[in-house]
Amino acid sequence: MTPGGHAAGPLAGRTIVVTRPLAQAGPLAEAIAAAGGEPLIFPLLEISPAADPAPLAAAVASLAQYAVAIFISPNAVDYSLPAILAHGGWPAGLVPAAVGQGTVRALAAFGITGCVAPAERFDSEALLALPELQAARVAGRRLALFRGDGGRELLAETLRQRGAQVDCVTCYRRSGPADGVQPLLAAWRAGRLDALTVSSSEGLRYLADLLDVEGREFLVRTPLFVPHARIAESARALGLSNIILTDAADAGILAGLRAYNWPA
Repeated sequence: MTPGGHAAGPLAGRTIVVTRPLAQAGPLAEAIAAAGGEPLIFPLLEISPAADPAPLAAAVASLAQYAVAIFISPNAVDYSLPAILAHGGWPAGLVPAAVGQGTVRALAAFGITGCVAPAERFDSEALLALPELQAARVAGRRLALFRGDGGRELLAETLRQRGAQVDCVTCYRRSGPADGVQPLLAAWRAGRLDALTVSSSEGLRYLADLLDVEGREFLVRTPLFVPHARIAESARALGLSNIILTDAADAGILAGLRAYNWPA
């Protein structure tokens, strides 16, 4: 703190919205606070178990028959690994794969190591470019894809084109914020909402759908920090232009926030 009692740091005096799911919002919020900012945690997506538990139960029961188990997100890990471990543990010879390093860390927290994952550019395209998922390695083999409801089909479709049998296992579902957008509108109206961080195209669409005309005007004027070009494209498609594309993950978002030329 400075002698006047105000937080010091590159984000001092800035209120920044963290929109990750609640279970994943803590590290970025803490980093923003450590840089002097005021994090406002407002999850755009609520995460809960899949409505139908049968697909996960079936996949867990036959897990030893798979060559590769792909996890699309940390949520996919959190909502499937307890069932896998309770059923007898991770089968020997089953290769774990993940889209991003956050998912690699989530698997490691359950004791699953040796994960196939991109070293940079954390998306389906980067995962599909790895040698372990080329046709020569996956043709004729059975793969499990643990994911949420909906989402992109690129990963499953491409692997099937390469000759793999892919079972998509929905282990969690996403829904919009349960309490509406009043906390954001209140902060905007009070003039104390300086930026939003958004790590999900789906979450951004939820937000845009929930906002009225006044809220959309606030959103258009507010800097939007996003860690992936696909989210930036989604933002532009929604009519937004004040978009700052950062490097990947929380570290990239934080670096973008710290480097931003904030108005006086």
